[in-house]
Amino acid sequence: MANTSSAKKAAKQNEKCRIINLARRTDLKTAVKKVILAIDGKDFNAQAAEALLRSAAAKLARAKGKGVIHRNTASRKLSRLQKRLNKRAEATA
Repeated sequence: MANTSSAKKAAKQNEKCRIINLARRTDLKTAVKKVILAIDGKDFNAQAAEALLRSAAAKLARAKGKGVIHRNTASRKLSRLQKRLNKRAEATA
């Protein structure tokens, strides 16, 4: 338990940030899952998948900027999603 007032304040701030970051991470995971389902689903639509990918890319960039995830992790996830989409679009074309 925190002994000083500054330690108490830091603990309160850490808990607040933890909850916010958890929500951001959850939202990010949901966006990535939606893109994967759009790409791998039976009724593949390139435009819809591309729109979902743009949305996920924005969320990845936001999470990277806020320090929720590492910048390399964000780049890797985006790269793999784009590669997956390109492969599926090429296969259906």
